[in-house]
Amino acid sequence: MTKLANYLKPFSVGLIMAVILLAAQVVSNLSLPNYMSDIVNVGIQQNGVTHAAPPAISEKGMALMTTFMDASEKQAFTQNYALKAVTDLNEKGVSYQSLYPKAGGSLYIRQAVDAQTQQTLDQAFGTAAMTMVTLLQDMASKSGSTANASAMGMQQMDSSALYQVAQMIGSVPPSVISDAHAKALEKDSSFLKQSGIVLSKVFLGELGVDMTHLQTSYILRIGMIMLIVTLLGGVATILVSFLSSRIASAVARDLRKDVFARIETFTNAEFDQFSTASLITRCTNDVMQIQRFLTMGIRMIAYAPIMGLGSVLMAIDKSVSMSWIIAVACLVLIGLIMVLMSVVMPKFKVIQNLVDRLNLVSRENLSGLMVIRAFGTQEYEKQRFARANDDLTETNLFVNRIMSLMMPLMTLIMNGVTLTIVWVGAHQIAESALQVGDMMAFMQYAMQIILAFLMLSFMFVMVPRAMVSANRIAEVLETGISIKDPAQAKPFNEDRKGYVEFNHVNFRYHNAEEDALSDITFTAKPGEMTAIIGSTGSGKSTIANMILRFYDVSAGEILVDGVDVRQVRQHDLREKIGYIPQKGMLFSGTIASNLRYGKQDATDEEIEQAAHVAQAMEFIDEKPDRFNTAISQGGVNVSGGQKQRLAIARALIKKPEIFVFDDSFSALDYKTDVALRKALKGSTGASTLIVIAQRVSTIKQAQQIIVLDKGRIVGKGTHEQLLKTCEPYYEIASSQLSQEELA
Repeated sequence: MTKLANYLKPFSVGLIMAVILLAAQVVSNLSLPNYMSDIVNVGIQQNGVTHAAPPAISEKGMALMTTFMDASEKQAFTQNYALKAVTDLNEKGVSYQSLYPKAGGSLYIRQAVDAQTQQTLDQAFGTAAMTMVTLLQDMASKSGSTANASAMGMQQMDSSALYQVAQMIGSVPPSVISDAHAKALEKDSSFLKQSGIVLSKVFLGELGVDMTHLQTSYILRIGMIMLIVTLLGGVATILVSFLSSRIASAVARDLRKDVFARIETFTNAEFDQFSTASLITRCTNDVMQIQRFLTMGIRMIAYAPIMGLGSVLMAIDKSVSMSWIIAVACLVLIGLIMVLMSVVMPKFKVIQNLVDRLNLVSRENLSGLMVIRAFGTQEYEKQRFARANDDLTETNLFVNRIMSLMMPLMTLIMNGVTLTIVWVGAHQIAESALQVGDMMAFMQYAMQIILAFLMLSFMFVMVPRAMVSANRIAEVLETGISIKDPAQAKPFNEDRKGYVEFNHVNFRYHNAEEDALSDITFTAKPGEMTAIIGSTGSGKSTIANMILRFYDVSAGEILVDGVDVRQVRQHDLREKIGYIPQKGMLFSGTIASNLRYGKQDATDEEIEQAAHVAQAMEFIDEKPDRFNTAISQGGVNVSGGQKQRLAIARALIKKPEIFVFDDSFSALDYKTDVALRKALKGSTGASTLIVIAQRVSTIKQAQQIIVLDKGRIVGKGTHEQLLKTCEPYYEIASSQLSQEELA
């Protein structure tokens, strides 16, 4: 996983930008509940009045309120309020008469103050208002009156009623006022502010301020801010999605490229470790899992924790007393996620292995369809596919069923938290310990916390799958290559051009108990044909693979042009060799594109000449488009013999020093075989021919025939010599040739 993380380094700038945009999105989402709280608390409940200390107050009102203030509070008001005539202009050049149409000859105007001073004034005014309420409550209780003297009841008062109440307490001794003031200070500061705002609205109404307009203006202003913040958050979300998709796609592209490039360097030894189906799955499905993880992860891994933590802090700021609800919800969520993950995580690796199995069965069925039909085993193959398909389906269903519990359980927790907040919050609102807007904001923050956990739970689903896929890809990328180019490659020896020498070569396959080849020694010379024949499993194709260095020797050495193949670059070695495998592999394209595979700049004349030698023109001329005839994937639209002839032509165009025919004439009829060998003799010139064959007739004219049996050379010589000296060769020849041909 660490190695795969390196693929993100080229996109560091994009990742940083994504994190910045995510932070902007988080700030947007966290600020919206606060604005909503302001609309409810200030816009609706307070009629748009934001501060307890009013911006203007009548002389009569100032006299009343300062009655309930202590010396320091009076001093704060005296210093920060100035007596102005209604005809005076404010700092914007607007007369106070137009702002406060019902004001008398003069009024007190609050001067420009900083936030701390404004808080001091609000506290003083709120304390004075609560002192008045406390006095009224005490007087009502002593007289046995049921008059509503609470702060909320004062909202229905106008200024005249307020001044009538003030006359009632005008004769109250200063000591009683001081006691009421002390009781007021025991109240919560937010409650004091609310009490002050109640009176502030009364005094503003006395001055003729249109409270409906003030309320509407405030709600529209905050609503516009919310709209702008939402738009900015939406733009950030879109940009993050764009960046995450781009980064994830680019990382997937690089992974696929590197995995494919790595597979291209594999030798047969590495291919023995991975099935073809598994490698295909790792290049496609596993890379897709990582891409999907990055697409979602870049957004959620950073966003969810920041959002969750930010929501917790904002919720606590709104109401510390209800924070226990969030703590309980978080503990339940964490426990739920841990239980679910412990059940499903082991299944993710099983799923990927089952995908490998399904791909393997599908590939075998599609590539071996003719064999399946020939043996009439369609029903068996259907059952085999059904088993692989059902195993994968059942495992996926198990995981999905477990994960499907996540959403309803999350919804249950979310609704439970909402009900608890409403229940607890309603009691606190009744006790004037919490405002309605703050409760609503707290509820939204709680929902954001749960949604953050929901996002993290989705990531917990994707992370294990991505880790399994990452490990499977890392296995490919970290697989050691058994055959590597030397640090200092040697040049080929021009004096030994075309020579292929095996000197006491031994070879054993990985994990095999015995050698596949033992003490193989021979020399193939330029201008000559060296044939290799033997029973099935004797090691013929292994020798061909070792010449091309698809495998390295276990002991001994193989020389090409007088140099050990382990001391030259693989590309340089294979440039000298034209290899024709038994199963001619063709690629999707045309006949011409397949023939040019070994030499991209081959001319049309070279292509046609090679096709003539390979006896391929016979069927090419029958095609309407000749060399432009389409070839399907794997060459399924041509016969086995036609594949072999095209593969031979492809090697001939390359004009290499050495030809290796690995039983490349097995699908040819006798007539074509003879014609092809005759044409090859004149076409290959001074090239070295190494022919692996099963038919004696194919190699009768070879200058050197090597007979293999159980990985050992049991005969070496010409056809005539071996008939006399090598019993295994004679047995092979006698099974294929008539007595006249053996004589």
